[in-house]
Amino acid sequence: MTLAVSKLPLVRFRHVRKSYDGGAAAVRDLSLEVAPGELLTLLGPSGSGKTTTLMLLAGFERPDAGDIFLEERPIARTPPHRRGIGVVFQNFSLFPHLTVAGNVAFPLRVRGLGRAEQQDRVARALDMVRLVGLEDRLPAQLSGGQQQLVALARALVFQPRLVLLDEPLGALDRQLRERIKLEIRHLHERLGVTMMYVTHDQAEAITLSDRIAVFSEGAVQQLGTPRQLYDDPASAFVARFVGENNRLHGRVDAIEDGLALVRLDCGPVVEARLADAETGAACVVSVRPERIAVAAVAAEEMGEGALPATVIEVIFHGDHIRLRLEVGLPGAPAAPVTVKRPAGVPMVGLQPGQPAAIAWQPYHARAFRPEPDA
Repeated sequence: MTLAVSKLPLVRFRHVRKSYDGGAAAVRDLSLEVAPGELLTLLGPSGSGKTTTLMLLAGFERPDAGDIFLEERPIARTPPHRRGIGVVFQNFSLFPHLTVAGNVAFPLRVRGLGRAEQQDRVARALDMVRLVGLEDRLPAQLSGGQQQLVALARALVFQPRLVLLDEPLGALDRQLRERIKLEIRHLHERLGVTMMYVTHDQAEAITLSDRIAVFSEGAVQQLGTPRQLYDDPASAFVARFVGENNRLHGRVDAIEDGLALVRLDCGPVVEARLADAETGAACVVSVRPERIAVAAVAAEEMGEGALPATVIEVIFHGDHIRLRLEVGLPGAPAAPVTVKRPAGVPMVGLQPGQPAAIAWQPYHARAFRPEPDA
């Protein structure tokens, strides 16, 4: 299956395969297009193929099969230094004996630019990442965030059309990650340079990306905007990996008008939008914690479709309250459910050990086939 964009692509993978041991494929039959000027994130767990895809594009790995095109030119056999691609790694990869200016100028020296042009471009690159005044410092004299910004300036200084970022925030603490994440987003918006960004952090992907390609087992499971992936995941895996989800197991009794009638293992019968589940088969109902209504009333009082629950724990998270509940009918195994509510909303009666009820709109839930290992 080819995952395409509307513009003539800057990058195109066509049926690319890569295996490291001749057996299991790290990347299998990948066909993917990247539009000029977009920030595409490759998101997935460890071993899903996202970093291998980036290394194939950078030229540090060669595909076993298939073709890779940059501006419609095949590059699978082009050496990395001739691809004109900027790369930023997680571990910064700065030369410890060179100053900040020396590190940023390195790609320009390799390309044979004159000293005056080198100095001008280095000054502009450091201004872009807000490191003016640190030109003469060595990497060891910089914070982790500053070192990563130097690496970013080095990747941008020779004005590539494409920049690859491989887990660039992984070595930074939380506050630095937030700051550098915004710097990357703002640079992308100002410069219009195409970026491909690898991460396993779905919050990073949602914040940064124009589109996200969700990887699993060497293949793209879904490609779309952050909102598309969050609101309309294509599979139980995507629903679980992108954002937080409650997962309630059951069996599909019937399907009508795009809605699945699901008898949950914990007893109640609920409705959910049909994704890929089938009548009579096991399924998992996924629903976001913020989409669930909760009240300290009996399920019958809450209305049709409400589920009886018991409050297990109430946790304060600053901007929101997280409630852990157990849901189910008497005699059935209880199912865990998490509900999120804004911190300022009254919590009358919603205390540990107290009965409650939960409900959601059917179009806010999805009925999926269970994952193979679920």
